[in-house]
Parts: sequence; structure tokens; C-alpha cells
Amino acid sequence: MKGVGIGAGYFARFHYEAWTRLREVNIVAIHDRVDAKAGEMAANWGIERCYSDWRDMLVEERPDFVDIITPPDSHEEICRFAAERGIHIICQKPLAPTLDASERIVAQAAAAGIRFMVHENFRWQPWYRKIGGIRDAGDIGEFTHLYMRTRTGDGWGERAYLDRQPFFRDYERLLIYETGVHFVDTFRFLLGEVTEVYANLRRLNPVIRGEETAQVFFRFQSGATAIWDANRYNEVESPSPRYTFGELRIDGMQGHLTLDTESNMRLKRLGEPGVDVDYERRDVNFGGDCVYATQRHFVDSVLTGSEFESNGQDYLKTLRVVEAIYQSAASHLPVAV
Repeated sequence: MKGVGIGAGYFARFHYEAWTRLREVNIVAIHDRVDAKAGEMAANWGIERCYSDWRDMLVEERPDFVDIITPPDSHEEICRFAAERGIHIICQKPLAPTLDASERIVAQAAAAGIRFMVHENFRWQPWYRKIGGIRDAGDIGEFTHLYMRTRTGDGWGERAYLDRQPFFRDYERLLIYETGVHFVDTFRFLLGEVTEVYANLRRLNPVIRGEETAQVFFRFQSGATAIWDANRYNEVESPSPRYTFGELRIDGMQGHLTLDTESNMRLKRLGEPGVDVDYERRDVNFGGDCVYATQRHFVDSVLTGSEFESNGQDYLKTLRVVEAIYQSAASHLPVAV
């Protein structure tokens, strides 16, 4: 599969490194609005050509797919241009600045008949895939409640976010829009569809525009509930707070399981001692190599014709939950999804 990449910012390095390990893929060209950044990324990952204009790249290279790793306000134009030319798309989140724009992107891809996948990588972190297996095997019975505590510690002080993702400071919506969307999608993966949310959002650091603190309650069709207790301001005593992005506990009808910030998992059945859960994970690339797993899924699905887990229509369900969270925070009331 011949691919091209648009974007050479902070997170793009994880994409390009992972593509090098997929033998079915050859990334032949790259664009970034800053030519020097594109050149550096291309040199690092053996990409042959750089383009100053992404439109020229898509027209001249005629790739099988494009990997879009740019700010969300650019996605709609790029996706439309690629879809009109029959180019398959894998696109980073946030998908667009608004739900309406996201819906247009999905509709345009469907109308063009191209394959479209959102690069939603958290559900591909190895601990969540393992937990999904535990759920399917019934090891602790039906899941009834999930509690996740997230403290990344990168949003305090005068230089909040500047060293890695400075554009975060200007987002009017931040924590839920940029980070919380991952957890909404992952909670859907683990517990099913969300029917109601109740949220409290707050900004602690005055140097940013959006919220970086949240407590969100979720209710699911199954009757299960979840709480995401998060902020990017306070720290956690962990050498890598952005490895698992927090501490997790899931209760089931026959026991519970826990996950810590170092990816250690324990399972305890009711009335029995707890045991360590052995599963395969590696601290490489990002988030337990979830970028590679996401892109592996994209390639396999394109080649076999199978459906993406994070296809456009499915991802809109996640985005509608995000909108409901903001509505709840504004109204101080529960909001049905």
C-alpha cells in the first residue's frame, strides 16, 4: 500500500515510526506547512519526498491512502480533497472543531465510497485489549462499574503545554475535546453505548483558555456506570504518567480488576485472593505501542475489506457523547445521549 503523510508535529513521529514496521506499507511522501519539519521527519523515517503543498502531493503521488496528522480545523478540507480522488483516509482526532463538521467529513467519505478510519488509538492500548478479553471470557462476570483517575501533570505553570503541544493553550475546549474523547471511546469499547452523562468541568490554570479538569459520570445501555476523574494540572507519582494515563478499577458481578500507572493489572474474584494478570505489552512508541496496533488494524481491514472499529459512523457516537458532556457542564444537569 502506497501512503503519504500530512503533518510533522509532535505526535506525527509515532505514526511514521509505526508505519516503518508495517511491511505492507510504504510511506513515499510527506507534507508539513513548515518545510524544515517535514524534511527532518522524512530524514528520520526514510521518506523519499517532501512537498510544500499537500494538494500537489495527493495529485502527483496518487497514493492508496493518506495519513492526516494535522490540527483539527484542517481535516475537513483535506478529507474532502482526498475523498474526491478516491484516496483512503486515516485521520487523527479531534476529527473536527465541531460535531457538524465531523458529520460532514464522515458523509463525504461515505459518498465517495472510500475507506475512512479515525486514528483512535487508546482502545488499542494492550491493557484495554486484555480487559476486553477478560470481559468476553466472563472472568469477573458482567462489568457493572468503571472508575478511572487521570493526572498527567503537564498543564500547570506558566509554560503549560508549550514544550510539546503549545496549541493546547488556545483550545476553547481542551480536556474533553482533546483527551476525554479517548476515554469516551474506550469506555464504549469496554461497556457499550452511553445513554446519559453528568459532568463538572473547570479550568485551574489561567494561562490556558479551555478546561483541564473534569469529573464525568456515564450511564450505559447495559445499566453499567463509569466515572472519569481527570485533570492535566496535578501530578501523579509515576515515571511516565502518560503511559496508561491513569489508574483504573472495574467492578463486575463476580469480582474486580485494577490497572496501575505502570500497566500492572490484578484480578480478584469474589471471596478469592487477588492475582497478577500476565499479558503482553511493551513500553515502546506511545501508549504500549497502540499507534502501531491502530495502524495494523487499518492495514488489515483495508486489505481484507473488513470494517474498521473506529469507522466514521461509529466514531460519531463517541463525538455525540463529547457534545453531551459539554451540554451537561453548561447546564449543570444530566444530559441524555
